Amino acid sequence: MACSQVRAMMETVSDILAAHIASATWDSLPEPARDGARRVLLDATGVIFAASGLSPEAAPFITLARANGPGPCAILGTTQRVQPLGAALANGALAHAVDYEDAFDLAPAHPNASLVPVLLALAQSQGPVDGQRFLTALAVGGDLACRIALSLRQPMEQGGWYPPPIVAAFGAVAGAANLLGLSPEQVKDALSLVLCQVTMPGEIKYSQRTVLRAVREAFPAQAALTAALLARDGVAGFETPLEGKAGFFALYAGGQFDPADLTDGLGRHYWGAELTFKPWPSCRGTHPFIEMALDLQAAHGFAAADVARIAVHVDDVQAMLVEPLARKQAPAVVIDAKFSIPFTTALALVRGGVKLDDFGPQSLGDTQILALAAKIAPVADAAPAWARGVGGAMAIDLADGRSLRAQVDNALGCPARPLSDAAQRAKFIDCLSRAARPVAQREAEVLAQAILTLDQSADVGALFG
Repeated sequence: MACSQVRAMMETVSDILAAHIASATWDSLPEPARDGARRVLLDATGVIFAASGLSPEAAPFITLARANGPGPCAILGTTQRVQPLGAALANGALAHAVDYEDAFDLAPAHPNASLVPVLLALAQSQGPVDGQRFLTALAVGGDLACRIALSLRQPMEQGGWYPPPIVAAFGAVAGAANLLGLSPEQVKDALSLVLCQVTMPGEIKYSQRTVLRAVREAFPAQAALTAALLARDGVAGFETPLEGKAGFFALYAGGQFDPADLTDGLGRHYWGAELTFKPWPSCRGTHPFIEMALDLQAAHGFAAADVARIAVHVDDVQAMLVEPLARKQAPAVVIDAKFSIPFTTALALVRGGVKLDDFGPQSLGDTQILALAAKIAPVADAAPAWARGVGGAMAIDLADGRSLRAQVDNALGCPARPLSDAAQRAKFIDCLSRAARPVAQREAEVLAQAILTLDQSADVGALFG
C-alpha cells in the first residue's frame, strides 16, 4: 500500500476539515461561494446596524465592551470603538437581536450571526485585511457551520441543548482561523478551544422573562475570537476535537453523526451559497404564516376585524412557535413575539406587513393585535406536505361565512424563491436608517456597493468606520 494511501486512512475528520480551513483561498472558491459571501456580509452588517437602534437588550453588552477601554474596532451603528473581544461580544449581541439575519433552512443553523462580528473584529484589529481574504474566511466559516448542523444524526435538543449558537461558534472559529492564516494543527487547537467555551441550554426557549434568545450570538462570537487568538499564540488543543471520544459529537449528539456530511464536496461545494435571506424580522418558522396571511388578505380584501378564527397547521419544528399557546398569543417580551406564529400572523393582518419597527412596546400591547392573536390556534401535522420548519398551511374563517385556505411549501427568501437583488439592497438601506447613528440613504447605497464588490477592497475594516 502506498504511503499516501496509509496517510489518508489515518486522517481523522478533524484533520480533513482543519487542512481545508487552513488552505482555502479566494482562488479556490467557486463563484457561487464568492457571491454568497458578499450577500451574507450585506445582510449581516445591515441587520447589526438596525439592532443598534432598535434593541435595548444589547445595551449591557455594549456597556461591557466599552468598559474594557477604547480600541480599533467599531460597534456597528454607533460611534463606539472598542477592543476586539468587546467588539465581537457587542456586535454578536446585535447580530440576532432583531431576528432578521440569514438562515440555513436545511438544518438548525444561523451560520453567520457569530461569524461576521468575529471577522469584522479581526479586520479592524489585525488589518489591513483585503476583501478577498475576508470573503474567503466568511465562505469557509459559514460552510463549516452548515456542515456540522447537517451531519447531526441525533438532535442536539435531545440532550437539552439549543443548537444554533453552538453550531455557529464552530463556523466562527473556522473563519477566524482561515483569516489569521493558522496551520492545520492550530485550526484543530482553535476548534478545541471553542469547544471548551461554547454552550447554550435549551432553557433559553422556555423561560418567559429572559431576552437571552435575542442576544445569544454574543457568547459564541466572543468565544470563537478568544479561541482563534489563543490558538495562534500557541495554546494546544485536542487531536480530535470534533469526533473524539469526548469531543463535540459525543457531547452534543451522543456520538451520532455522518462524516460524509462534513467532508463530501469539501472545498468544491459551499453551503453559504444556499442560504435564506429573510424578508421579515422574525423567526424563520413564522414566515410561511406571515406570507399566507398577507397573500390571502390581498386576494380577498378582508380586514383583521372580519376574522372569526384562524387555524395554523404546523409541524414538529414549529411547535416551539405555538407553545405554550397563551404565551405565544400574548408575548411579554419582543423576542418571544418574534418567535410566535399567532402574534406575527395577527401583526401582519392588522398592520398589513411585518416591519422592523412593528415589535416595540406599543405592538406588544396593541389590543387589536392581541385580540386577533387570541383567535389563532395551531393544528399539529405529523406528516407535513411542506418543507419542515419553513412551510405551513392556514385556514381563515371570516365572520361573513367565507373560509379561506392557503399552503406554502417553502416561504419567501429561500434559495428556490430568493429575495431579488433590489430587495436585498432595500433591506440593507432600511436597516441602516434604523441605526443608533442613522445612515443616510446615499451613504448606505455607497456602502452596499462597496460590500457587493468587496473583492476589490484593500481594507475591509476601513469600510466600517
